[in-house]
Amino acid sequence: MDELASSPPEADRLDERYFQDPLGLFARLREEGPVKQVIKPEGKPAWLVTRYEDVRAALVDPRLSMDTSKLRPEGWQPNPVFGYLNTHLLTLDPPDHTRLRRLVVKAFTARRVAALRPRVEAITFGLLAAMEGRDEVDLIETFAFPLPITVICELLGIPASDRQRFQAWSRDMVSAVIAPEEFLETAATVHRYFTGLLAEKARTQTDDLLSALITVRDSGDSLTERELIAMVFLLMIAGHETTMNLIASGTLAMLSHPEDMARLRSDPSLLPGAVEELLRYVNPVNHASERITLEPTSIGGVTIPAGEAVICVTSSANHDPSRFASPSQLDLDRDASGHLAFGHGIHYCLGAPLARLEGEIAFGALLSRFPSMRLALPASSLRWRQSSLMHGLETLPVLLR
Repeated sequence: MDELASSPPEADRLDERYFQDPLGLFARLREEGPVKQVIKPEGKPAWLVTRYEDVRAALVDPRLSMDTSKLRPEGWQPNPVFGYLNTHLLTLDPPDHTRLRRLVVKAFTARRVAALRPRVEAITFGLLAAMEGRDEVDLIETFAFPLPITVICELLGIPASDRQRFQAWSRDMVSAVIAPEEFLETAATVHRYFTGLLAEKARTQTDDLLSALITVRDSGDSLTERELIAMVFLLMIAGHETTMNLIASGTLAMLSHPEDMARLRSDPSLLPGAVEELLRYVNPVNHASERITLEPTSIGGVTIPAGEAVICVTSSANHDPSRFASPSQLDLDRDASGHLAFGHGIHYCLGAPLARLEGEIAFGALLSRFPSMRLALPASSLRWRQSSLMHGLETLPVLLR
């Protein structure tokens, strides 16, 4: 018989302890209550799903909708700015999701991404060359951030000179502790930027994804202005945040496992498998985008009422011992296939091939270029960003020689 919904205890809050050790909370919940209500950082409740089989099933359950507006009162209108930025692939169900995904999926196929290898390598080698001669760097500032943001800017056709502004905007948009008025101010700034950029690109179109999407917008009814702005915003955020966290957190994992780092350096053929294991192990994203129950829904023996927020914790699933033996151990020989770092089902990450390519090139080149690289301070003193969705370091100071 399903359990009845109950109010979450005070201890189960996604607070600073969660930001610094999300896997600790998830491990406890997998044992105590694998489908359990908690309090999100902003004070609202949500149901966390933490076991692998439950998470995988919930990600394809049609009773869990990405479109939270479906249960809004009649006549409800979203904030005019945030509503523009929040109408994208991660907030829509079919058929709108299917229509929008079809417009961009060809740009991220394995074959198209493979063609980007020379350019990704050139960007990587240029960033590493700029680090030569320095004793200490913040690896996020000098490498983990500029690599994926440069790649996605070039793919979309966005000026690389704006990348630092995107770093600040992205931090605000995924922060779990930002004040609502500050969040909306950042959203308005991003909206103004993209509105101006689209107008400029429409006048001077080039061979890039953004120009192609503008052509689609102007040639029929398959893409609205609002959807275009939201799509570009999503591609920019998702196109660098997750890979930045993978590179930084993956490097930290390597530095904490010097024997594995030495194996990778001496045998680059291990890199593709290592990237899969690192995706599983370091969880660049804590959980999938929030869903909402359209009707009472049973998950893991718990019936969640209609209209409730549900969070599928993919990083917890990747550390579920029922699916991955000794999950807290980094194992480069592990078959990590089946991990949920990129999600599952129709919302599976479009950029997965690109993230894998960037990770493989980044780790291989970094370990080869700086064989003496080591942490500049104890790992225990590193801090993680105050984000519920993203799991990423604030800084990663390393000594290069």
